[in-house]
Amino acid sequence: MTFTFKGKANKVLDEIVAFRRELHEYPELSGEEVETSLKIQENLRKHDIPFHTGFAKTGVLGMIKGGKQGGIVALRADIDALPITERTGLAFASKVEGKMHACGHDSHTAMLLGAGILLNELKDEIRGTILLVFQPSEEKSPLGGAREMMKDGVFAEYPPDVIIGQHVWPDLPSGQIGVRSGPIMGNSDRFSITVHGSGGHASMPHTAIDAIAVANQVITMIQTIVSRNVDPIQSAVITIGKISGGVAHNVIADEVVLEGTIRTLSNKVKQQVKKRFLEVVNGSISAMGARAEIEYLDGYPATINTPEWADRVKQTAVNMFGEENVPAVAPSMAGEDFGRFLQKYPGVYYWLGSSLGEGQKPLHNPSFMVDEEIFPKGIELMSQLAIDTLAQIRK
Repeated sequence: MTFTFKGKANKVLDEIVAFRRELHEYPELSGEEVETSLKIQENLRKHDIPFHTGFAKTGVLGMIKGGKQGGIVALRADIDALPITERTGLAFASKVEGKMHACGHDSHTAMLLGAGILLNELKDEIRGTILLVFQPSEEKSPLGGAREMMKDGVFAEYPPDVIIGQHVWPDLPSGQIGVRSGPIMGNSDRFSITVHGSGGHASMPHTAIDAIAVANQVITMIQTIVSRNVDPIQSAVITIGKISGGVAHNVIADEVVLEGTIRTLSNKVKQQVKKRFLEVVNGSISAMGARAEIEYLDGYPATINTPEWADRVKQTAVNMFGEENVPAVAPSMAGEDFGRFLQKYPGVYYWLGSSLGEGQKPLHNPSFMVDEEIFPKGIELMSQLAIDTLAQIRK
């Protein structure tokens, strides 16, 4: 039987948009997604889609067991929000102070539900099993929810042959599909450096060790790692995102804390940068007579797409939307917990263009918005990919 999902999302669109807006109004942070999980379960139950719960506490696994023998494909959406105060002015803006779906996870969850509804209606004709993975704590780097879901046995009964993830992407025109073989998202490590100096009077710096001056030297020196130690053809970014220290304008600071992130695409470069980072920080601080405490947290691994399944996404998307809507894309240095799934199972992660055009704000911005006009494409593409992938597996 031939399955064609193009144009089929319209019958569930109103329900999916309403569901997404409800999630958007009541966002929950990583590890707190209790009500979000219950809403997902309620909607799966409503459409007679069996599910299991309790993975990474709030994760949900929906199961569509086809009427015919075949492979296993997992479709994944993340469900958590960010600690950001929304400033979109939307009629359905967040009603929870300091919490917002600023990364589109509400849209991912809603589109996965939509795909699940369409696929479940055809389950008797489907050759294989389709899993709907609703993952919590994607934003909680470096811990995340993917590893915890797997530890809790999310795939114990049905280990997927392929796992597929979709993410809205405001850097792409609305409705375009971005996919590539190999790395598409980067390694995302975190660090904290505490510089211990010796305080003193601002007028007598020779009697103290100025932790602010030392921190300034550290910031300058670590940027030489990217410019002078990493092959220019490779990719690496070191960013200091937070600095705190000092107590008054006339007191030499005895302590400064620097917090930041290191992003790389390859594991070889990651290890090279990490080693050099520790050497440079310790050396710089020691040379100025201060002392360092360094906490280095290995975060999410790079999201590395399996070539076979990246090609599958590209071909399915071209068939549905035309080659002009599947442009070549460069990888992003942003991190993604989906990379941990791809360390265990073959699969692919792709972007669904969601730009509203001029004035579009980036992910994690308090004014970030998603073009809801893309929902039919997102729902239909996930549905078609599930079927096309099962056909390619052909157990």
